[in-house]
Amino acid sequence: MKTRNSLALSALGVIGFLLLWEAVARSGIVPAQLIPSPSAVPAAFLTEFRSGIWQAMVAASLSHYLVGLSLGAFLGVTFGTAAALWGVWDACQAWVVRMLRPIPAIAWIPFAIMWFGISEAAASFLIALTVFWINYYATYAAVRGVDKDLIELGYAFGQGGLVARLFKIVLPGALPGILSGLRAGLGQGWMTVVAAELFGISGLGMRMGEASSLLATHIVVLYMVTIALLYGVSDFLFMQVQSRVLSWQR
Repeated sequence: MKTRNSLALSALGVIGFLLLWEAVARSGIVPAQLIPSPSAVPAAFLTEFRSGIWQAMVAASLSHYLVGLSLGAFLGVTFGTAAALWGVWDACQAWVVRMLRPIPAIAWIPFAIMWFGISEAAASFLIALTVFWINYYATYAAVRGVDKDLIELGYAFGQGGLVARLFKIVLPGALPGILSGLRAGLGQGWMTVVAAELFGISGLGMRMGEASSLLATHIVVLYMVTIALLYGVSDFLFMQVQSRVLSWQR
């Protein structure tokens, strides 16, 4: 009952927001080109879809998003685990991490273009950077937070070897925190997609840039909604996987 009430209130909130937006757009207080009405978005979608542009932009963004997400997540979890487990490695890379972490991914755009050109590889590199740091810190904290008594118990039962300790004790114990980092990376990766593509890499961001230069703000909103929907679908699917993976916690 509580869940139904929450869903109903959330739906009402969205409807109220859209109605207010529509009213402001139709009032003439703000020029229609600056704030397009929500009712203009479906027509924009039909036009983009029939021309094949929408499908092409979604496919282009998904291709480098998935590559960057996978690479950043894998490296982030790997390096985060290594730093949390081995004090020598943690000390060696600690200051390097502190120097590089504050630099946002978009600051690397000039280097990405010089190294990879205006290509999907450049976009994947920038997305991987963003996702890497999120997963690095989430994994580092999760592995460091594993109960030390479990590790001692593993030694007592002959599971003190590196591989056995890692895969039978450390990673299962840190899994909830690691999955939280992976989920956070899903959303942050989409933010970087738009920033990377605004420089001419094919995808949703590039199409938004083209539309904004022509003041076609209804098309810009369409692709904003598209990004939100793509993130919503990916987050929902990830939650289903996470629920199954962590079913042992129930």
